[in-house]
Amino acid sequence: MALKLGLVGIGKIARDQHIPAIAADPRFELVATASRNASVDGVAAFTSVEALLAAVPELDAISICTPPQAHFQAALAALRAGKHVMLEKPPAATTREIALLQEEAARHGRTLFQTWHSRFAPAVSAARDWVHKSTLTGGAIRWKEDVHKWHPGQQWLWDAGGLGVFDPGINALSILTEVLSAEACVHKAALDFPENQQAPVAARLDLRTEAGVSIDADFDFRHKGEEAWDIELFSTTARARLSRGGSALEIDGRLVVDRPAMEGEYPGLYARFAELCAAGRSEVDWRPFQLVADAFLIGERRTVAAHQV
Repeated sequence: MALKLGLVGIGKIARDQHIPAIAADPRFELVATASRNASVDGVAAFTSVEALLAAVPELDAISICTPPQAHFQAALAALRAGKHVMLEKPPAATTREIALLQEEAARHGRTLFQTWHSRFAPAVSAARDWVHKSTLTGGAIRWKEDVHKWHPGQQWLWDAGGLGVFDPGINALSILTEVLSAEACVHKAALDFPENQQAPVAARLDLRTEAGVSIDADFDFRHKGEEAWDIELFSTTARARLSRGGSALEIDGRLVVDRPAMEGEYPGLYARFAELCAAGRSEVDWRPFQLVADAFLIGERRTVAAHQV
């Protein structure tokens, strides 16, 4: 029997990725939505998660696609109502919030799936296999895009808690923490804040593994032209390059995996959510979020030109 699902937050990511993935997966039935300003044709619509939960008690699960500042209260309400919860990235506004949600899910015996969609990109598992067989000597991340193309008019990105350039940058960090065989920490960071905004438009991180291997990351929302979503990793014997957000993998220039960008990522998320719900398990890995938080904690703050949304 399909899980009766409520979708909270009907914005661009919900329409582009979540709704098609749900429709294609027979393990889910979208029966209700909650959004202040939008709805889905033929699906019961409510303006808040509280109203949705009260009106549709037969729901099995909630998928939350709002900006991260609203994740905690929505997820907390759903868990306390006995629903399984899937969280779009970034997981919450603070690291303490996601820790409390993990505890709440365990308390109620419900699944909390705190997602990283880029980990489901087609080439990530092959890159992980290569790394785990290699001795790394260094690496570089180049994650650059035009914010006006990918996040037009989205002021929440620039408000406190919106993460700015780390909203896409955390995708790169989610891949990195998935493929590395050792943990990484933020050694140094520099963050560029527009003079009229509360979140960075660009950031540079010096990450170090436990073995002292340096991986530099360069994130920028001011990029023009084709997006650069690339991770290069160097070993004692070869070089690997993940490109197009984890959709392609080259080893020493030889193409190993080459698939369309974002192919299968959100179907993979919902397939995993169904498996976790059936098994009564949660999956929470907030290391990428910790790296972002640490960059804010120790990073040098630089003021740059104003940014218009």
